Amino acid sequence: MKFLEYAGIDAINSALVFETPECKVYGRVEPYSCKAAGADKKLYKQIEIKYDPSNSPPDSADGPSSSFRNIISPFGPLDQPASRRTLFYLIGTLNASFPDYDFSDAKPEQFRKEPSVAMVVNSVNSTLLNHGNERAVKELRIWDSIDNLIDFEDSDVYSYNPESDSDPNDEEGAGTLWSFNYFFFNRKLKRIIYFTMRGVSYGAPCEEGDEDDFSDLSDDDFGFTSHRRKSYRYDDYVAGEMDMM
Repeated sequence: MKFLEYAGIDAINSALVFETPECKVYGRVEPYSCKAAGADKKLYKQIEIKYDPSNSPPDSADGPSSSFRNIISPFGPLDQPASRRTLFYLIGTLNASFPDYDFSDAKPEQFRKEPSVAMVVNSVNSTLLNHGNERAVKELRIWDSIDNLIDFEDSDVYSYNPESDSDPNDEEGAGTLWSFNYFFFNRKLKRIIYFTMRGVSYGAPCEEGDEDDFSDLSDDDFGFTSHRRKSYRYDDYVAGEMDMM
């Protein structure tokens, strides 16, 4: 997975790092191309060996074969190449975002396909607004910029919900109070936007690059080139479900 450089990402991410009376909040948005490189190819081979039933005899006692056809997967049956490829993209994104961790053993059931983009946007907006960050939502309009990058109309959203012992946001001593991990995935563009955020207690160690100051930015400061067919306003998200068809 290749990190994509876009003007405006730093401004978005600065707005997603802030303090509340209850906790410090660390959030970031990262765009990735689904083009595989180096370590990604090794990961893809591991996933194929593990989940492709053609790689083991049907009667193998310890092979995947039919057992993985019935496994709960938000991507579809794992005997299908497209399902395994989606799993690979999401795990590859996690590996790229957390280079000190290895997510190659992440299980399909630790991911979830969310019902709609609108529901995820509403959920994130609620988190930001409940923690007093109205600026990120209404002034900086982060969703307009993210939509420019991923095109919500053609995207699916997945979440990652690992056990605490395999969650880098919840490692021992991190003081994490809550967190979320969302992947906006556009198959046509072969692009993923990873959006993660966590609330950390004040007794936890500070993260490198902690930002307390918000700069005065307008929509023009983001510098994205739009490829969208339609622009969605903030009110479109909070008013109810978007028609994603």
